[in-house]
Amino acid sequence: MTMWTDRLSAVARDRLPAEAAETWIKLFQPGIRLAFAGPGPRVGRLGGNPALPPEMDWPSWPDNGPLNFIAEVDCAALPREFLSIPLPAEGTLLFFYFDGEHQPGYPDSALVENIEGSRVIFVSEGTAVTERTAPPGIDPYPSVDLFTEVVATAPEREHHLLDQTRTASGATLAEAVQTVLGPGRSGTDVFGELRWEVEEGPFHQVGGFAAPVQGSVENELADQVFAGSWSDPGFAEEAARWVLLAQIDSCEEADMCWGDVGRLYWVIRSEDLAAGRFEAARCTMQCG
Repeated sequence: MTMWTDRLSAVARDRLPAEAAETWIKLFQPGIRLAFAGPGPRVGRLGGNPALPPEMDWPSWPDNGPLNFIAEVDCAALPREFLSIPLPAEGTLLFFYFDGEHQPGYPDSALVENIEGSRVIFVSEGTAVTERTAPPGIDPYPSVDLFTEVVATAPEREHHLLDQTRTASGATLAEAVQTVLGPGRSGTDVFGELRWEVEEGPFHQVGGFAAPVQGSVENELADQVFAGSWSDPGFAEEAARWVLLAQIDSCEEADMCWGDVGRLYWVIRSEDLAAGRFEAARCTMQCG
């Protein structure tokens, strides 16, 4: 079987200075791509009707309305040997988000970063559940099955590791790729561009590094919760505490479009994930 690192490693070695390529490759993590077809088992679905415990209320955002059901993931169907994050061996993760575009009459698309505007619910294996239809005011997404595929993911687009990881000659990864960008350009977009060369969307994913549309998702979350500025040393420490739980891309198949063809990211602090506190996950959206 082809190694999950092969395609991205080959492109990195072809496009980047040798030291930068080898240093970046060492940071790769497997991500579980949620594809519409693939070699792996069915792992969940986008849209449709969620199955919730009978006593549980449909998630809502106070003073705004019910959340939209986005996706479910069956933890038992995930290839555990490729999981970069400690998820339960069994049970179901349900993802909800307040999407104003799918709430008839709502005056504006709610591109929320308020913690009340999204929800992750974990339903333990063996829990009695019933299928729920969406409450009034919700326009549900069509149901689309998802299957697993293991892909290589890597830090890109201003991720803190690009400024903290050094090549053998002492330059950071961000510094080491400056010559690749050419005159007048700066930043670390080159890493994201390489990933685009080996993959086609939609980029639905569990675990691994996020595939940001804009800058680092981890920095974005740190900015929401950290009291200091980006230049404060504690800011990078806060960003390093957050890991990707799941990302859901815009896609025609499920009639999902986040802003200007963007992407939703559910991220969670490592300590909350280890303790199974999925309610502590936060969602952010990026678009072009």
